Amino acid sequence: MDEPVVTTQGSTVEEWTRALAESTGSPGGGAGTGLMLAVAASLTSMVAGYSGNDGGEPAGIRTRARALRQEALRLADDDASASKTFGAAFRLEPGPDRDEAIRRASVDAAASSAVLGERAIAAIDDLAWLATNGNRSLVADVVVACGALRAAVAGARTNVSFDLGSLRSAGATLDQVREQHPDLWAAVEKLNGAMDRIDELTAAIDHRAAPTDAA
Repeated sequence: MDEPVVTTQGSTVEEWTRALAESTGSPGGGAGTGLMLAVAASLTSMVAGYSGNDGGEPAGIRTRARALRQEALRLADDDASASKTFGAAFRLEPGPDRDEAIRRASVDAAASSAVLGERAIAAIDDLAWLATNGNRSLVADVVVACGALRAAVAGARTNVSFDLGSLRSAGATLDQVREQHPDLWAAVEKLNGAMDRIDELTAAIDHRAAPTDAA
């Protein structure tokens, strides 16, 4: 009998995290990255809702954050499917078919993580606006959202890099990978820069969120 499919969109938190705890790889770290992005988007929406009820920038932020939350959950499930294909490719018998399966699965998995990373990068500006202009009573929630967003960016960066590196198992060198997949290669550096930006944003408001550390 087939195991029931566990998804971020159709399962409880308890069911999904129980599936994540199993040694199956689907869901795995990539799907967890999507979930962290959904958490960041949810907190962004909440803080924006407390930061103005007369339209304007908070309303736009909230609309974008709500859409991102839904997309992040879908991307998490997409990554879980990609992880299953990725694992299956490596279980094939050595030979040309295995090499081709690894190549396809690695590129698809890297592309999936890169999309998730792009969505995470796009969310930084809205959190930065809330850090400066949002409801000051919710600055701690902004810092928590920054932490979740950083986890999403870091996860996407690492997964893209790892998946590209896996192409070596199909006979490619890293120089060849860089030449053949320049956009995915560049995404890693872009995500590194995004982590730095989130760190700077967090540092700028942490004294307000955690005043006992500044005492």
